[in-house]
Amino acid sequence: MNSYQEGQSLIHKPLRVALFEPQIPPNTGNIARTCAAFGLPLELIEPLGFSLEDRYLRRAGLDYWPYVDLRIHRNFDVFLASLPEPSRVIGCSRRGGVSLQNMQFEFGDVLLFGREDTGLSEETRERCSQITTIPMPFCAEADGQGGVRSLNLSVACAIVSHHAGFQLQLW
Repeated sequence: MNSYQEGQSLIHKPLRVALFEPQIPPNTGNIARTCAAFGLPLELIEPLGFSLEDRYLRRAGLDYWPYVDLRIHRNFDVFLASLPEPSRVIGCSRRGGVSLQNMQFEFGDVLLFGREDTGLSEETRERCSQITTIPMPFCAEADGQGGVRSLNLSVACAIVSHHAGFQLQLW
């Protein structure tokens, strides 16, 4: 795995991905691989549910780790303080928000994804500039019945990242 810098955020990047307290190593590895493929920096917000040396994390990222521009932040406040002005933090959530196809992304946006088990807390959502959601035609009801409750984190990250990058004409 490549070396990473603690705390400092990336300046002058058109789009970034941030994971809030990720818990599952293969998801983070898959997201790192997506970031490498799209040329997007990846920012991890601690505490992490695993070690960066985890074999499942490395395996999911394959041999693409040298292409991942990775930053680690001790907590959400440190992450927010590291962002260059102006930056918008776009919370990505299955609960409410602007539908992805109607979301207007801007250069400098940070795509923030929550924990696999709990998503973004209400407190974290309130600190986001905006919330977006991926429309799911077969989404479960509020009680979790009758459909799919959510997408896998790495799948959701790939969908939103590609959509935002395409809209910003990064590729």
